[in-house]
Amino acid sequence: ILQISNWLDDAVIGLQLCPFAKAPRQRNEIRFVVSHARNDETLLHDLADECSNLSADKSTETTLLIIAEHLQLFDDFNQFLALGDGLLEQMDWEGEFQIASFHPHYQFAHSAYDDRGNWTNRAPLPVLHLLRESSLSCAIDSYPFAEQIPMNNITRLNELDERMMERIFLEGRQKLKE
Repeated sequence: ILQISNWLDDAVIGLQLCPFAKAPRQRNEIRFVVSHARNDETLLHDLADECSNLSADKSTETTLLIIAEHLQLFDDFNQFLALGDGLLEQMDWEGEFQIASFHPHYQFAHSAYDDRGNWTNRAPLPVLHLLRESSLSCAIDSYPFAEQIPMNNITRLNELDERMMERIFLEGRQKLKE
C-alpha cells in the first residue's frame, strides 16, 4: 500500500497525470486494498468484493486494488482486463464502475517499451483502479480540454530528465526494498 500510495502522490498527483486524483486524495476518499490472489478466479472474487464495497460505501470515491502476487507479466495482466470487464457486465455494474489499469511494464500497442508515454500507466505493482463512472463523467465535463490530458501527460514526461524520472518512478521502489 505504501508503494502505491507514494506513486499516487509523487507521480499521478505530483506530475498531474490525473487532474482528478488530488481532491479525493485530500478528502481521504481513496481506498487501497491488496489482493493476494494467485489465480484469476480469486482475483475476480477480490474485484467483485471491492465493487460491492464501493457500491455500498458512497464515502469512498475510488478503489485501488493492488495485485501483489499475480499477473506480474503484462500480457497476462492485459488479458485479465477482459475478465474484469466481463465481471462488471455480469454483475450489472457496467455503467456504474469502470476499470483503469496500471502495471510496472505497461506498454501501449504500437509503442516501444521505453516510450515515455507508457509511464502514464506504469505503477510499482499491477493495479486495478475502480472508478465511479458518474464521478468520472462529472470531472471530465468540468475540466477544460479533458481530451488533451493524455497528450499533455506524454509531453510532461518527455520534458523530465532521466534523473527526475528515476526519482519519481524508481527510487521510491528501491527505498521500500531496503
